Amino acid sequence: MYFDNKTLENITAPQEVLVSVMEKNGLECHGAWDYDRMTFDKRFDLKEGRYYLRVFCSAISGDVGNKSAVLTIGKPAIGKYYYPHGVEYEDEVFPKHLVKECEQILASAKKQFADLGFTAEEASKKTVKA
Repeated sequence: MYFDNKTLENITAPQEVLVSVMEKNGLECHGAWDYDRMTFDKRFDLKEGRYYLRVFCSAISGDVGNKSAVLTIGKPAIGKYYYPHGVEYEDEVFPKHLVKECEQILASAKKQFADLGFTAEEASKKTVKA
């Protein structure tokens, strides 16, 4: 399940800011990066199964490997984990309490980015000016 246009999507920030805000909200990037992208996860082990809140980010400049990237956040998603196949994001029924908790986490991160001056609106203004 993807969270459409109401959370973190399109916020652009330097890598160190992104990592700091994500970690404060329980989202971690343990090896889920490449030189031009990062993925932050929060794992939920519930009676209904194992779920992940995922935040996908793509570098627009710099290099993730040397921690110099500026990244834009894509659509966050909740997925259900199936062994050995991986995570499914669509065609699932997600527990309401999980969706609510994930929305709260994303809203908290969005507020922290805004408090630091990073919003999707600011990113679009910069793109239009360029």
